[in-house]
Amino acid sequence: MSRVNLAIIGGGLVGASLALALQAGAKARGWKIVLIEPFAPGDSYQPSYDARSSALSFGARQIYQRLGLWQDISRRAEPIKQIHVSDRGRFSTARLSAMEEGVPALGYVVENAWLGQCLWQGLDKDVVSWRCPAEVTRMEPLSDGYRLTLNDETVLECDLAVLADGGRSGLREQLGIGVKTRPYNQSALIANITPSEAHNGEAFERFTDEGPMALLPLPDNRCALVWTRIGMDAQRLANLDERSFLSELQGVFGYRLGTLKQVGARHLYPLTLVEAEEQVRSHLAILGNAAHSLHPIAGQGFNLSLRDANALAEALLAGPQVPGDLATLQGYRERQRLDQKLTVGFSDQVTRLFGSAQPLVALGRNIGLLGLDLLPPAKRWFARQAMGLGTRPDA
Repeated sequence: MSRVNLAIIGGGLVGASLALALQAGAKARGWKIVLIEPFAPGDSYQPSYDARSSALSFGARQIYQRLGLWQDISRRAEPIKQIHVSDRGRFSTARLSAMEEGVPALGYVVENAWLGQCLWQGLDKDVVSWRCPAEVTRMEPLSDGYRLTLNDETVLECDLAVLADGGRSGLREQLGIGVKTRPYNQSALIANITPSEAHNGEAFERFTDEGPMALLPLPDNRCALVWTRIGMDAQRLANLDERSFLSELQGVFGYRLGTLKQVGARHLYPLTLVEAEEQVRSHLAILGNAAHSLHPIAGQGFNLSLRDANALAEALLAGPQVPGDLATLQGYRERQRLDQKLTVGFSDQVTRLFGSAQPLVALGRNIGLLGLDLLPPAKRWFARQAMGLGTRPDA
């Protein structure tokens, strides 16, 4: 039976980012890290029109810069230079500008396949090893760590287990960790779109009585669409032929980018706010969607998870020689509590405020958007939230 210092269960973007944030300090301490992942990373990046993407905040860029990865990531990262926020059929709009905020970009949109490739290639094989494809089927707490049973019946022990296996984590349930859920009764339709006019790095957040939508700039003048609708209506949109779909989308979005010419594969994701009731135990930490799964419209989910991973790495490397003691993990949890509370609240309230068709709510959000554009302090606060800098007064 082998033993490692850290077992990261889930080698996706969050798990790999944690390993990267740890590896230099882990090497100095002689720690061994294993990433356990059911889906093998690709050997090379393959461009695809339909590639899923993530919006990285400016704060995420700063983290990856410190890890020495941003130069590679930025080769296919489309900068968001402006954000245009509007409410369909109403007079108020707001604009956020990277120039006004004194940053090179408010955020960046990166294909997940490219981001993953950059992360996996940055891992130090002397410190971080892969068990892939492999799944953990059972977790057994020990006095000094966890015993993990894999689907090939091999057994591995670790000082610290990090659960980063997604929002539907079966292991989280197996460990008896409850979740708080808040269904939105909506689904997100995800697809890539090609407009006739150049997007010039502008992102659009458009709110309608039927649900919010976002169009985010991608390389090659594509846009990533996130269109939130009630479940049955989302399914109807997913089933439309391409011409009918683009016509209906054009009617809701308008002609700010000219004619919408092409749509790729459409995917539906039911939306529920999920928060784990525990994020740390002795020798255990929970990260990513397993800890909190947010509505995608505000683009905060992965960025919050990345900040969590970075904070956990800093806490572990400042802690005892053997990772996993409860005091260190509780210190990490307390450090991130405010960031999580504000980010989850910001995402949830934006979703609820702009998803309501009630006349008084609609009037209130119009006044709010108008105020956002006219009042510099309010605009600055909103921009810092969007950039992932909301709880960092020094940034």
